[in-house]
Amino acid sequence: MNEKIAAFIDKQTSGSLACVDETGQPWCFSFFYSWDAAKGLLHYKSSGDTRHSIILRGSQKIAGTILPDKLNLLQIKGIQFEGVLLAETDPLAIGASTHYHKKHPMALAMPGEIWTLRLDHIKFTDNSLGIGKKLNWNRES
Repeated sequence: MNEKIAAFIDKQTSGSLACVDETGQPWCFSFFYSWDAAKGLLHYKSSGDTRHSIILRGSQKIAGTILPDKLNLLQIKGIQFEGVLLAETDPLAIGASTHYHKKHPMALAMPGEIWTLRLDHIKFTDNSLGIGKKLNWNRES
């Protein structure tokens, strides 16, 4: 993965995720994450009875964004991504709880499950590299 993309995601703390229910109705939600750059995974914590968790159990395809925790209007930066929600038993999801709670130890006190997103495509806009500069990453390449 491009080091600039990985470093940007690692530096931030939250993202926005979109999913679509069985009737085609879109739904978005925000989440705090931990980032596993080596595997291209985001981990987040959420209750299993939320609307987005119910939707994701039916359709694992996701898309989302990550913006800087502190916006700088002169240097626009941000991530757009797509991928899939992994099953809790997927080998890539092993250790997700430890990974997430290491970054967010206060979350140990909150109920919920740890969910794992496998990012398959990332587009990183980084105007500090030049106006409109975009870096792309694909899992398959």
